[in-house]
Amino acid sequence: MAKQTTSEKLQNSSFLDKFTQVSVTVGNWVYLRSLRDAFAIILPVFIVAGLGVMLNNTVFTWIFKGDTLAKIQVFGNAINNGTLNVAGVLVAPMIGYSLAKNKGFDNPIAAAAMALASTFIVMPGNISLGTVASAGAKQALVTGGYSTLYTGTQGMFGGIIIGLVGTAIFMRLAKIKALQIDLGPQVPPAVSQSFSVLIPALLLMSFWAVVTALLAGVFNSDLIGLIKTWIQEPLRGFNTSLLGYCVIYFLANLLFTLGIHQTVLSGSLMDPLVLINMNQNMAAYAAHKAIPNIITTSFVSTYTLIGGSGSTISLIIAILLFSKVKSSRQVAGLSLAPGLFNINEPMIFGYPIVFNLPMMIPFVLFPVLGSIIGYFATAWGLVSRTVVLVPWVTPPLIGPYLATAGDWRSVVLQALVIIGGVFLYLPFMRISERVAKKQAEMSEEGEL
Repeated sequence: MAKQTTSEKLQNSSFLDKFTQVSVTVGNWVYLRSLRDAFAIILPVFIVAGLGVMLNNTVFTWIFKGDTLAKIQVFGNAINNGTLNVAGVLVAPMIGYSLAKNKGFDNPIAAAAMALASTFIVMPGNISLGTVASAGAKQALVTGGYSTLYTGTQGMFGGIIIGLVGTAIFMRLAKIKALQIDLGPQVPPAVSQSFSVLIPALLLMSFWAVVTALLAGVFNSDLIGLIKTWIQEPLRGFNTSLLGYCVIYFLANLLFTLGIHQTVLSGSLMDPLVLINMNQNMAAYAAHKAIPNIITTSFVSTYTLIGGSGSTISLIIAILLFSKVKSSRQVAGLSLAPGLFNINEPMIFGYPIVFNLPMMIPFVLFPVLGSIIGYFATAWGLVSRTVVLVPWVTPPLIGPYLATAGDWRSVVLQALVIIGGVFLYLPFMRISERVAKKQAEMSEEGEL
């Protein structure tokens, strides 16, 4: 029996080691890492977009009416034009820059420029505006313009794919000596760098132009539209479904209990997709349309990661209210202030939760339970959908109010989730403290 138990332990250890190694490899893959870096760069843009949406559709409507309101709302509309309506073309050059930098390419700015140019090349040159009654129900076709369906949030995944693929092609071409133009040492470095990538730039943009011409001429389609239909929507459909979402965060938080930050997994597989959902919700709310998505970036901080990974704000409260262990209370007291701003590494590594089996269980399960509660409460109309991207450091109870553009019910729901988490963490906290006490006693006996 003892041998079997040892064998099982070895098998479990082997599984965890393999799972950890695979997760780290996936998270550190340069393309996914570059994707995370790019979204980190442009995240302030979308937070500002949330500010514009909230002011236009909540604050301004409380203060102004009629024509005055319409004039004041130009403020938020202008912000939307520079944020949500260009999200698809913003992400491509940032990905190009991040990927080039992570790959050690010596001209990342050129890579960013090529990614941006490539994104516009693959966009359709003609925009259909639908039927116009005054023109005898004929189709209106406009040239020389770009539709926000391609430049905005719906084109984000197209920008991601084109940014990654275009930059990879460009860097490979730029490394071929035969394609480099050397103007000599007497030419300023900036000019020399530009000419050295001239032929690779020509080849890259010609490649995208050929692809665009073939799709338009043969299939009457475009690349961004195909990416949206065949890649973005199926992937987003699963990852931001309740099942896919819970599976990803279950595994991500499990990874964190092994000492590897959960964003290694969730940041790569989830963050870009929930941000697309978030931007779609903000755009719909700004246009006074039905809000399409439940799971968004703000949903994560409202119901899944309250106070940080594992929703450890509930554990902090449980310790401060019910624990009699001095060391635990000290760690919780020191972790409270950063925990209120969703920074919980002091709790995770100081309590600790990492490699602490009793605490690993609620740390992994509680975010999933919070997500399920938040999802169905939103789906049943008990709380509003999230329509404002709030900064991730926004404290609990304030965050949901802002994210839902002033729905007090979301605050109540988050408070109930936090309270439920206190009672979920409580028995495991007590077990953990007993284990720690027992280990301390055994250590003292060993010394004696």
